Amino acid sequence: MAEARELLIATGNRDKADEFRSLLPPSVNIITLQDLGVPSPSEEGDTFADNAVAKALQAAKTSGLLTLADDSGLEVDALGGIPGVHSARYAGTPVSDARNREKLLAAMQAFPQPGQRTARFRCIVALASSNSTLEIAEGVCHGSIGLAPRGAGGFGYDPIFVLPDGRTMAELPMAEKNAISHRGQACRHILPRLYHELGITEENTKEQGR
Repeated sequence: MAEARELLIATGNRDKADEFRSLLPPSVNIITLQDLGVPSPSEEGDTFADNAVAKALQAAKTSGLLTLADDSGLEVDALGGIPGVHSARYAGTPVSDARNREKLLAAMQAFPQPGQRTARFRCIVALASSNSTLEIAEGVCHGSIGLAPRGAGGFGYDPIFVLPDGRTMAELPMAEKNAISHRGQACRHILPRLYHELGITEENTKEQGR
């Protein structure tokens, strides 16, 4: 039987797992797929929601743990929403954040004007038990694609995703990123159900600013 406050994050991406840790209260014992020696669930769905739900259910059934999974990506208007659900593998395998960014910047050379480079990060988060999906939440962060990478923080497309204030997502401190990011928004939407499932009360989280 799992401990009351154990939560499995269904990802093999350490950067993503660390970001979830920063979004959740310290009282939640975060476990990753790597901790369990379980491979990452496949992402074969046509939408972010399809993938998030499938990953959460598969990992929850395998582990017996309450599980949180997300699927997220970058949607570029000039490219018809590409790379979308294929964001992580946009430049093929092996997966490389740097190659993904290079491929996207090359594709965007045909759209040099700022108004042509609008984009958004989208995240769907799913919470599941071993036999059902408990909650789904969405977060969206609007911005544009920069001309070159900037910033040493974040991961993925963060260094080329420019926010309305001119900074890239990779130039933000973690706390500021969490306040506005697609993943931060989705996570906050799902927290009430997560707290309920883990037996965490609002009183337990007030001192953490949740």
